[in-house]
Amino acid sequence: MHVHSAELEISAVYPDQYPMDSLPEIALAGRSNVGKSSFINKMIQRNGLARTSGQPGKTQTLNFYRINDTFRFVDVPGYGYARVAKTARAKWSQMINQYLDQRENLELLLLLMDGRHEPTELDKQMYQFAEDSGIPFAIVITKMDKIKPSAWNKQFSIYKKALNLPTVDTVFPFSSQTGYGQEDLWDLIEDFI
Repeated sequence: MHVHSAELEISAVYPDQYPMDSLPEIALAGRSNVGKSSFINKMIQRNGLARTSGQPGKTQTLNFYRINDTFRFVDVPGYGYARVAKTARAKWSQMINQYLDQRENLELLLLLMDGRHEPTELDKQMYQFAEDSGIPFAIVITKMDKIKPSAWNKQFSIYKKALNLPTVDTVFPFSSQTGYGQEDLWDLIEDFI
């Protein structure tokens, strides 16, 4: 896909702040520091639209990015960051669940997981939530440039076993450094928008 326009449309906390139209939305969920902002920037070929940070837990709102006036990426707050107060985590959890449970525009959920590690308990919980919700979803394994290509199949096997996947057909390797995996992900996204 050629991206000719991309903008941060709004940062929202409550449903009445969400954009009020019918554009399809692709939500990005994952642990803090998994690379959601880097994913967005690489996919749209624009550095800095989605703000990246070395400090986990920076995204505290649902960030709606309007792409080509045809769909949105929605960056949800990362889960699993320990230095955030329990009350803030509970608030984020409620905000995320409300969006994922109730947003009619939501067409696809991308679960981003760090390919350098096994899925965490929180990754497994998010996967189970996606399975139970009925929302179409795929797993994007990020930071693949940090893993030797000869070890990729081993990582896929780890993910398959840890998440009890029947197949790795819905697992997409991705690197925000090299752009590896972009084309396959655009093909997937275009099927939903």
